[in-house]
Amino acid sequence: MGDGLDRLLEGRRLSPVQRRIARYLGDHLSEAVFLSSVELADRAGVSQPSVTRFAVVLGFAGYPELRQALRPLVVGGRKPSRANDLQTAIDVEIDNLRSVRDTLSDPSDLSELGANLAGCEPLPVLGLRVSSGLATTFAYFARRIHPDVRLLTHGGSELADGLHAARRAGAGWLVAVVLPRYPAEAVQALRGARDLGLRTAVITDRRDVPFEADVVLAAPVGERLVFDSHAAPLALAMVLVEAMADAAPLRTQARLEEYERMTDRAGVFTEQLD
Repeated sequence: MGDGLDRLLEGRRLSPVQRRIARYLGDHLSEAVFLSSVELADRAGVSQPSVTRFAVVLGFAGYPELRQALRPLVVGGRKPSRANDLQTAIDVEIDNLRSVRDTLSDPSDLSELGANLAGCEPLPVLGLRVSSGLATTFAYFARRIHPDVRLLTHGGSELADGLHAARRAGAGWLVAVVLPRYPAEAVQALRGARDLGLRTAVITDRRDVPFEADVVLAAPVGERLVFDSHAAPLALAMVLVEAMADAAPLRTQARLEEYERMTDRAGVFTEQLD
């Protein structure tokens, strides 16, 4: 996308439909700035009201005002981008990973959280909708080093039962993955967990989230594709597992060695032959 369009999009939270419009504009700006909202909608494969809402999200009264703001990028000439849109999406993810790296210059807070989670038995892990994948990955690896990790990826009464059962069994913390768009049920679960006396550590995309947590672990998501990409939150989740492992080194070593013996006996993995 052109630099001017990038500036308009910077910091905006776009829906998948709006991202399709943004991508079409970035790919075809020289012709798109002369299209009507109906024509742009047809070219981008969206509805005309979606084009209007897109313009409003960017701070304009409507599409004509957005088109007027974009025309100087074409009429005045714009420098060609050195990267295509897919490469730019990866560049954004690299920047997001650097952002996470910078927050770890002083790892003391993460180390303290890792120690708290390592000592929490059982350890409930929550992730609903799009967040369920990352929550599952976190729980999978945490189980290698922690004796009792309880994964909660289904809502409704099953989620409420899981939180109550974990608390009754002695849990003091809840790890939650709450990535945008933030599911209302996940936010309600965080409130319910705190009402039960659980402290909450949330992996999310930014610090100024519209919900409360005792610890917020922020890692930006990539927003340049139709759907978010989660390289930085995944890296942060794995760093948190590492902090848990470091907090209980003897237990970690014993459990990892036991796991390796079990997988060897069961033939779980196929070793690569030379």
